[in-house]
Amino acid sequence: MQEFLDGAQEKARKPDWLKRTVPGGDKYTEIKAKLRELKLHTVCEEARCPNIGECWGGGDGHTATATIMLMGDTCTRGCRFCAVKTSKAPPPLDPDEPENTAKAVAAWGIDYVVLTSVDRDDLPDGGAAHITATIRGLKEKTQGRLLVEALVPDFQGDLDSVSMVAQSGLDVYAHNVETVERLQGVVRDRRANWAQSLATLRAAKAAGARITKTSIMLGCGEQPAEVVDALQELRDNGVDVVTLGQYMRPTKRHMAVAEYVTPEAFAGFETAAKNMGFMYVAAGPMVRSSYRAGEFYLTNVLREQADAKEAASV
Repeated sequence: MQEFLDGAQEKARKPDWLKRTVPGGDKYTEIKAKLRELKLHTVCEEARCPNIGECWGGGDGHTATATIMLMGDTCTRGCRFCAVKTSKAPPPLDPDEPENTAKAVAAWGIDYVVLTSVDRDDLPDGGAAHITATIRGLKEKTQGRLLVEALVPDFQGDLDSVSMVAQSGLDVYAHNVETVERLQGVVRDRRANWAQSLATLRAAKAAGARITKTSIMLGCGEQPAEVVDALQELRDNGVDVVTLGQYMRPTKRHMAVAEYVTPEAFAGFETAAKNMGFMYVAAGPMVRSSYRAGEFYLTNVLREQADAKEAASV
């Protein structure tokens, strides 16, 4: 166990399909400068996402997108896969963050934004009110046309906090289970677990979330059958969208990669998930929970739902 956690060995060298070019371009530079100006953080930077150049830089017909990380850059939890810094007593919330976030996103002129956050177990509501205020500010500033996906914590199982965010006006409620049930205690902070995450996703749907979403990392030591079982349980609990991607070790201080899963294996899991009835599945070595893989599909689905609702009310 200790060897696995310390990362003394990895089974294979990083394959070619996991290599990415250095980020750059005018849009990338513009977004980075605006974020610094408004003192905003992104999970793209803090978690060292390999897709940052592609998502921020735009191109190939897609909208340049950055995932805003709310409530600062310091988490109260210490998951073994995550590069975000941790502290038992992070700085207080920035009361201007909801307004600054709305200002930045409105200036970019995008149609779809992903909000995520650190865990703030030091706050009574886990930061639910802060997240809710940000979502409502975004909707107000864009007259409701901006589609908002929020990737949020488990709020320590506080379902009132879950319901508050689910009823904020967001379009996609996301919460990541991260890994299969057996590896929860190895991969995630001890305060997180499979049952609590499932309860969070169920509660969000019950509170009115239009679409629920989660993500699983592969290459942590899971067995293929465990991945299939996890997908089925997620679907049985009403989850609509799932993404599967390769775990990438951020530093030598973090959990080692147990295996580099092949693109063919990812394709097999994607087929299995689609056959279970998920609304959308994105699976591949470079896919991340906030990656643009599902952005256009979700945009189309949500627009169709909104148009149908509007037509029915006429």
